[in-house]
Amino acid sequence: MTVTQEQYRQAWGKFATGVSVITTVREDGGVHRMTANALCSVSLDPPLLVLCVGHQRNTYQHLKSSGRFGINFLPEGESEAATRYARSGDEGGDTDGLHCTANGTVAMDAALVFMDCRVVSEHVAGDHSIFVAEVDGIEARQGAPLLFYEGRYASLAER
Repeated sequence: MTVTQEQYRQAWGKFATGVSVITTVREDGGVHRMTANALCSVSLDPPLLVLCVGHQRNTYQHLKSSGRFGINFLPEGESEAATRYARSGDEGGDTDGLHCTANGTVAMDAALVFMDCRVVSEHVAGDHSIFVAEVDGIEARQGAPLLFYEGRYASLAER
């Protein structure tokens, strides 16, 4: 049986996910953001997660260079930000609504949850790399998550 890229994409579209924005610092000190849902928790002790990033994305080079990133789980109502940072090459030059952690990682003020992450290893898998990262800090707020299902944004209220 041969699986096409379109079949594979459609199948994963049936898996509802939360929506996050990855924040990294560019070599010139600017902020880069990328919408992502290819991440998951790995370990509680130490707190580890994995993030998968395509080699063609600007984020890949920024992660290789900085070794740090932030994960910002988006709340309901932030679909515009999710769409904006899903575009390849969007460097997110504005800094409104951001703050910096003691580790130098950039966080989005509107995030439902923010995780301050340090890359501990990288594993190449096809056209992506799997970054394993340790979580050095967490900020959490009350609210409901923004979801992604069948190619569109959704909320828990739509159930």
